[in-house]
Amino acid sequence: MSERRTPERRSGRDGRLDELAFLHEIAQLATLARDWDELMHSIVDGTTVAMGVEVCSFYLADHERTRLTLAATNGLDRSQVGRVSLAWGQGITGRVAASRQPIAVIDVTKDERFSWVRGFDIEGLTAMLSVPLVWHDGVVGVLNVQTRDARRFEDGEIAFLQTIAALLAGIVEKGRLTAEVEARLAELTALDAARAELLSVVTHELRTPLSVVRVYVDLLGEAAATAAVGEPADWHDAAIEQLGRLDRLVDSILASVRGEGLTGLSRAPFDAVSAVDETVETLRLLLRPRPIRWERLPAPMIGVGDETRFRQVLEQLLENESKYAPSAEGVSIGIWRVGDEVQVYVTDDGPGVPIEDWESVFEPFVRIEGRGRSRGSGIGLFAGRRLMNAMGGRIFIEGNGFGGSRFVVALPAAH
Repeated sequence: MSERRTPERRSGRDGRLDELAFLHEIAQLATLARDWDELMHSIVDGTTVAMGVEVCSFYLADHERTRLTLAATNGLDRSQVGRVSLAWGQGITGRVAASRQPIAVIDVTKDERFSWVRGFDIEGLTAMLSVPLVWHDGVVGVLNVQTRDARRFEDGEIAFLQTIAALLAGIVEKGRLTAEVEARLAELTALDAARAELLSVVTHELRTPLSVVRVYVDLLGEAAATAAVGEPADWHDAAIEQLGRLDRLVDSILASVRGEGLTGLSRAPFDAVSAVDETVETLRLLLRPRPIRWERLPAPMIGVGDETRFRQVLEQLLENESKYAPSAEGVSIGIWRVGDEVQVYVTDDGPGVPIEDWESVFEPFVRIEGRGRSRGSGIGLFAGRRLMNAMGGRIFIEGNGFGGSRFVVALPAAH
């Protein structure tokens, strides 16, 4: 605050100009002050001079609106900031908070409403003006000024202090909101980092048991081949294939969470019809007892991308159907050419994903509550979108024309 004012308040036009200049300085301080303490001290110091008083104190209300705590003072012991506290309705300060009306007292030593705070209030202070800080119909604090001499505060002085309090209320709530948002953001950032780290650790640790299971499956296959005559049982090849799927799934999850491995994806032509057909046949067992509506096209349809990762995304979508689609109802898979894209869709006979969640389901760790869609880790679709984007494709949700929705995986078509 500037020091051009004197403790004696000027009246008339000059006094009004001083008041406007001071209010302007408060507004500027809200954007220029380096921290909260500096801002509060500057305001109470400037208010002391602008009001021509010896003491100015600011009390901040708690969230429950049950207590008021000293946040800044000029003229009293500043070491008591954060320590002195008054109950809602206690003393003149507490009564102002409870009533939301200003109180002006000529001599507090003769007013039974005044609550003396031992070790903080000093003798010799006589007059007091206390006004509430009101923001959106709620009291966020109280601003007090005190003088040594008995004084009857004029209406203009009361109005001026109320204006200061109104500006201060906005600053207080803005500061509170900013602090809460920053704390919440830090909390969410830490939570997401912890989830990502946990997922990375878990998927990494899956590699060892998968390797052990693969060895045992091979041993069982060799034993079965030795005991039986002819070719090894089909179950061996199917089990090895599923273990390979798990290995690829671990790779894709690690790549999507860490942001690694996404730049090296292939962008080569491949037959999307064959990729879909083989994926459907691989997962028919998983989708039982749901009927699968899929008819392989007689001619190939060539898309450009990473075929292995493309199949992983299709597998993820079909696995979602096994978890989320209504039991005993059909699952439809289709493929077509739309403009410069080869599009594969997956849908079921259920209500689908609500339209308001069409984008949020692709965010990490998001799961749709209700309608049976609350299971899973919330990472599969996030990983799928990152993989499709990395190979030059995309994945999205659209209406299926029957009141539900369908997932669509699109690749650039080969020219």
